Amino acid sequence: MIWYPYEQMKTMKAPYKILDAEGVYLYTKDQKLIDSVSSWWCMIHGYKHPELTAAIKAQADHFCHVMLGGLTHDPVEKLSAKLQEFLPGDLDYCFFSDSGSVAVEVSLKMALQYNTNQGRKRPLVLALEHAYHGDTFKAMEVGDDEDYHFAFDQKEGVMHIPTEIPALEEAFAKYHDRLNCFIVEPLLQGAGGMRMYDIGFLQRARELCDQYDVLLIFDEVATGFGRTGHRFVADLVLPDILVLGKALTGGYIGHAVTVANHKVFQAFYSDDDRKALMHGPTFMGNALACAVALKGIEIFERENYMAKIQRIEEISRREMADFTDPRIREVRIMGGCTCVEVYDSADLEGFQQFAYERGVFSRPFLKYMYSMVPYVIEEEELVKIFDVMKAWFRR
Repeated sequence: MIWYPYEQMKTMKAPYKILDAEGVYLYTKDQKLIDSVSSWWCMIHGYKHPELTAAIKAQADHFCHVMLGGLTHDPVEKLSAKLQEFLPGDLDYCFFSDSGSVAVEVSLKMALQYNTNQGRKRPLVLALEHAYHGDTFKAMEVGDDEDYHFAFDQKEGVMHIPTEIPALEEAFAKYHDRLNCFIVEPLLQGAGGMRMYDIGFLQRARELCDQYDVLLIFDEVATGFGRTGHRFVADLVLPDILVLGKALTGGYIGHAVTVANHKVFQAFYSDDDRKALMHGPTFMGNALACAVALKGIEIFERENYMAKIQRIEEISRREMADFTDPRIREVRIMGGCTCVEVYDSADLEGFQQFAYERGVFSRPFLKYMYSMVPYVIEEEELVKIFDVMKAWFRR
């Protein structure tokens, strides 16, 4: 029996069974659905993209996977080189893993050991209120969302602050000599409620991290590859460690990477074996994942996805920015994300089935109805998603 995610198995409704998928569409036995959430935000190229499928098949004809312990291969070497070229600043050192949560764990491990390797004891992590960084244990610890992690309230080593500069400055004033890192979802907090905040907060965070030698970590698992309207928020404010996943492989195979700058890497580069990063996921650098990631980045650049995302945001604002209803608290739009927050979660009960019957797959959560569409979506398909959202409130 399948144990489904984020569900009470005793009371959950039967999931929709997908028989096929292509472009932005999912196909069930009786319905053709526009996927408005990109399968948890990762399918930026859509489904069954011929070049991505071909990249996986071509690599599979050689081998699907070999361990990176004592071995290497062309796809992982080429992807590392491409990311070094593709990413801003001196984010040059790629540590691969098999999921975004694990990549976050690696980043936090790097930050702690960065200080330990220099003979400093800095046990605290600074994080944001309403943060979500994944469901493994350290990722949950730096998260701040009781709807996901209420059963695991063990956060003695983490301080959470709002996205307000006075709170940020106060935290650094009080705890700077105990902080090893500050981890954020930059500009857009996803599972915590599609919360959006200003770049000025991150600019000030960078200044304070530089002042006190605290590592700045950007968790761009959800925000990377254009979701905020920027290629990476790291293009605007440069972190010390960048975490990528989801769209890294276009959603075709699970994979992630933790990318460190020169300062972080040099703290581990030593004749002393005890200063090495002792971590190694079995499927890190998986050859199929690296091959499809390389092709995905090629398509992202060649097809000018940033222009596609800009157009998605323009249409989203045209269709939704002025939409109001007494039940709606706020409509938020940033890049390829639109969120409709209601006052009462009961006002979204039944929306998923309502959307399904009208040809849209949606998955609202808590008080949030949202879209995170594939970047290959056409205007009429995007408008249809918003028409269904508005129809829910007008029924």
